[in-house]
Amino acid sequence: MKARIPYIIAAITVMALGYSSRVFGESLPAFAADHLGDTLWASMIYFGFRAVFVRAGLLTAAMISLLFCFGIEFSQLYQTEWINGIRSTLPGSLILGKGFLAVDLARYGAGIVLSVLADYFYTKRKGFQL
Repeated sequence: MKARIPYIIAAITVMALGYSSRVFGESLPAFAADHLGDTLWASMIYFGFRAVFVRAGLLTAAMISLLFCFGIEFSQLYQTEWINGIRSTLPGSLILGKGFLAVDLARYGAGIVLSVLADYFYTKRKGFQL
């Protein structure tokens, strides 16, 4: 359990930053407002998977996170009344999104790569075995 705590803290911190980037987007530079939310969402997914699968390697966690994020994005190509009803709620839109955007795939990749790098340097500094 002790090894999970930094990942849980990271996921919650990134979640708060991501939500803040949506709420205060007009106060951010245009590039950050456009890209930060999805990048941080992918980072939250990565740290969440690391908290659950703490013994998995960094690359395994990255691949699972990337597949999950891409799966959610591609699911947005499916547009029917019942799922759009879920997407119209705040939790539904935060988790499932609203519409497919190819640029989101790059944003997710960037968020996961940055998270893996932060994870690697944190674990290396703390002397953990990878």
